[in-house]
Amino acid sequence: MKRSDIRHMPQFFDRYILLVDDIDVIDGLEQTASLFETPSVKQVLISLGDQVYAPGKWTAKDILQHLIDNERIMSYRAMRFARNDQTALPGYDEDLFGANTTASQRSIDDLLDEFAVVRRSTLALFKSFNDEMLHREGISFNQRISPLALGFVLIGHPIHHLRVLRERYFPLVQG
Repeated sequence: MKRSDIRHMPQFFDRYILLVDDIDVIDGLEQTASLFETPSVKQVLISLGDQVYAPGKWTAKDILQHLIDNERIMSYRAMRFARNDQTALPGYDEDLFGANTTASQRSIDDLLDEFAVVRRSTLALFKSFNDEMLHREGISFNQRISPLALGFVLIGHPIHHLRVLRERYFPLVQG
């Protein structure tokens, strides 16, 4: 199913969904699985070390850990709603999560490996959904959202963060 098949565009999450072309959700998940694995991107991530573009901002490692955490959370939500669970699910505090990781002690390679494993799991989950399941809706972060929309959040979220990295972090090592 494609982005244009989303029946209800959820506020807040639309900022990620709308970054994605009108492609199939499985194709999009596969295409964005290796966004950070290109040699040029990976080398800059390694070169950045613990640099940040402003005080209080996350490092590249923190951003990768955030992507991993978010992937797990959004996939869980998609599974719950696809299985027709109508329990309203809360949001999560990304800053709290970010402050309680060991990302700074890990290598970029280790974080990228974990992201790849989690994305493979996400792909397996979404391949198990049929069209009816993808269109079921639930409440997450006070927003009505479908597994299909969550799939496009999972595609657009890494795109968003790669843009942030390119605009604000990459100049720290390329300038």
